[in-house]
Amino acid sequence: MKTIRFTLNGQARQAEVHPGQSLLEVLRQGFKICSVKDGCAPQGQCGACLALVDGAPKNSCAVPAEKVDGKSILTLEGVPDAERKLYADAFQVAAGVQCGFCTPGLTLRIKWLTDPERLLSRAEIAKALDGHLCRCTGYVKIIDAVELIHAAKRGGPRPVPVADGGVGQPLQRYQGGELALGARPFVADLDVPGLLHGVVVLSQHARARVLRVDTSRARAAPGVVAVATAKDVRGDRWVGMLYQDWPCFVAEGEEVRAVGDVLAAVAAESPRAAREAAKLVEVEYEPLPPVLDPAEAVKPGAPQVNPKHANILSFTRYARGDVDAALAASAHVVSGTWSTQRIEHLFLEPEAALAVPLPDGRLHLYSQGQGIFDDRRQVASVLGEPEERVFVELVPNGGAFGGKEDMSIQAQTAVLARLTGRPVRVTLNREESIRLHPKRHPITMSYTVGCDAAGKLTAARVRLLGDSGAYASVGGKVLERAAGHACGPYAVPAVDVEATAAYTNNPPCGAMRGFGVNQTSFAMEGCLDLLAAKAGLDGWEMRWRNALRLGDTFTTGQVLEKSVGLERTLLAVKDAYYAARAAGRAVGVACGVKNSGIGNGVVEQGKCRLVVEPGGTVALHAGFTEMGQGLLTVLTQCAVEVTGLPAATFRPRVDTKFELGAGQTTGSRATLLGGRAAVDAAAKLRADLDRGMTLSDLAGREYVGQVVIDDTTAPGETKHGKIKTHTSFGWATQMVVLDAAGKLEKVVAAHDVGRAINPQQCEAQIEGSVHMGLGYALTEELPCQDGMPVTFRLRDIGVLRAQHMPEVEVILVEDPEPEGPFGAKGVGEIGLVPTAGAVAAALEAFDGVRRTRLPMKDSPAARAINVGRIPDQERERWH
Repeated sequence: MKTIRFTLNGQARQAEVHPGQSLLEVLRQGFKICSVKDGCAPQGQCGACLALVDGAPKNSCAVPAEKVDGKSILTLEGVPDAERKLYADAFQVAAGVQCGFCTPGLTLRIKWLTDPERLLSRAEIAKALDGHLCRCTGYVKIIDAVELIHAAKRGGPRPVPVADGGVGQPLQRYQGGELALGARPFVADLDVPGLLHGVVVLSQHARARVLRVDTSRARAAPGVVAVATAKDVRGDRWVGMLYQDWPCFVAEGEEVRAVGDVLAAVAAESPRAAREAAKLVEVEYEPLPPVLDPAEAVKPGAPQVNPKHANILSFTRYARGDVDAALAASAHVVSGTWSTQRIEHLFLEPEAALAVPLPDGRLHLYSQGQGIFDDRRQVASVLGEPEERVFVELVPNGGAFGGKEDMSIQAQTAVLARLTGRPVRVTLNREESIRLHPKRHPITMSYTVGCDAAGKLTAARVRLLGDSGAYASVGGKVLERAAGHACGPYAVPAVDVEATAAYTNNPPCGAMRGFGVNQTSFAMEGCLDLLAAKAGLDGWEMRWRNALRLGDTFTTGQVLEKSVGLERTLLAVKDAYYAARAAGRAVGVACGVKNSGIGNGVVEQGKCRLVVEPGGTVALHAGFTEMGQGLLTVLTQCAVEVTGLPAATFRPRVDTKFELGAGQTTGSRATLLGGRAAVDAAAKLRADLDRGMTLSDLAGREYVGQVVIDDTTAPGETKHGKIKTHTSFGWATQMVVLDAAGKLEKVVAAHDVGRAINPQQCEAQIEGSVHMGLGYALTEELPCQDGMPVTFRLRDIGVLRAQHMPEVEVILVEDPEPEGPFGAKGVGEIGLVPTAGAVAAALEAFDGVRRTRLPMKDSPAARAINVGRIPDQERERWH
């Protein structure tokens, strides 16, 4: 131990530090400074932990604590209140904050950037932010916030957030100012008396038999209070969204099936003690040959990956018309195989859970999951307790994108809390997070598509094979959705689509933004471009001739009866597309469709409860998760629009106090279902207000809102004589322009959103989706070798930085959805559905190469980007 002395936020401090201890650890654990976040320690690549050390920005996770001896350290907690308000207000006005996990680090960088007298172009700002990763925003509105701050510091107007507003207004994000300053806690920031810190022990093999788990040395380590294994689970060890096929602890005598499998969990008095003890857990394995190729996994005689299910997790088929005859009669036919990669969600907040035993015997679980009622059900099952013994509260998370649907470490945390009788928090580091949670599916897609001489599509035969990894998650539904959207937003008279999801010993794959539709969009858009060339048409005209319109039939057989805004999105980009072509630019265009609501025969609900509180506020209880998409703001605006009450009246909450379970926050359904439920509850409150009652009169009154949708159909089924696969669809057209060197220059994204509840935040969602789509197209991948990711480095994984982003122009098209609140439909996923296809078309226009594999790292657009450069000497062994 070494004593260091320094100035922290203007006050003299000292600390005893261990060899190798980081400044981040000292700030967070020693001084409870929570504006610095741990997103990737010790990589120093995300910027969430930024502090100013002697006035210079430093990633505190990569700074040894002993190096700050005698130095001055500034965090956001030490910035004067008036200046803090400027930053918070600017981010609110610009809509530059979404999940908020990265924002405090960015804010401190922006202080450093805007304090000196200097001119700042948008390109210079973007380059200055290169040390920061944001997975939500696409950086456009962050740069807008920087410009507002820079101007205000030089006598310009101070930004003033919109504090009130109903539907169609740019109401400030709920708690957005606190998020910008790091003042609203995430799970890892919560502190309770007697807190223990937990660490999990993960498998070192993708497939092996566990012969022995010896925890004796770990139990004897200093500071250790308990070590849990499978033997300590009183209930059912097996959890899962659709199938209970995933053990929260793998037992002796069983096989590990993926490198994210948990074998033990340690609870200790400090994070350092827990991590040191976890290293002492001894596991003896009998390694077994892993099943890594989904094509091999589905063959007869392949080793069974998961004991609960055969290797074919799911099979989906859609068939209409005589495909053979239609292809034979087609003027033009193209065939090919397209393939997409495994993608890491890379939400900035790693998984964390906090379990606190309550005096009445219940367990209070603080979760960042995408479905707290599913968390409650599964945790209670693991504990062997009734659900009412587990109270779950959402702590809005630092990004999810589908990756926090499944259980991560909630169950292990709860087991440790029950073992010790004390509060326990388990927080994963970045490597553990990447190993444990499900990814985006790699899918191999074989397409044969025909058209007539005029370019009208005639038929499509599609075969899809997806690698779902070791556990089901929602992989079967991802391939089902891929199959249902296999022909994109186009009218195809004859279709034959088959989709298979396979178990392997690779990391599990489940939900990720787009849910299988990004993959098939890339292939179908490629087919349209190939057919357009044969038919002598340009990309825009080919899509115009084949765009789905009212009365047309979707891939699944659903006849579209309402709200099909695809034509309007195509028209929105038409002039820009032809202007770019006339100027000799390389330009590509692609269209997209994405369902809102799960559909496929699932009965769906939205629930909301408004509770009038003493003092004139109204608690808005909902069951869906806020994860940066602005849901709590949207629900507030729905309530404001109906009741006429000020936005500040409403206090959104998500917990299990009331039975509001409505499934996962997935499938672009939270606005659709949650919004309608909020409208229903608010209408009942409004009725009492219209009778002359005040909120004071109504204190204690509850208003229940609910919507049930039970008219969708599963594949191959009908209801009332018709097919209705989904309640609603979003539609989009995106255009990508490259510069003279083949680099990304501009993206135009025209989206039919039904009705923009909050236009500014809706635009920001699409910008963030485009950012994710560009990374998917060009640089992002998470290859595995022998079932283990080949890298855990953030820059290797390939998420774009601010300087890599082209100009993004968003055009909101509003074709109202009759089944949505005020005509709205979900936009969270569709923003990246057409992006890769548009990039591929632009690249072909640039160099004549038609690319069929993602990411397109061989392209000039990718080579211009300095992330995603994984050493690939053994690429032939990657899966």
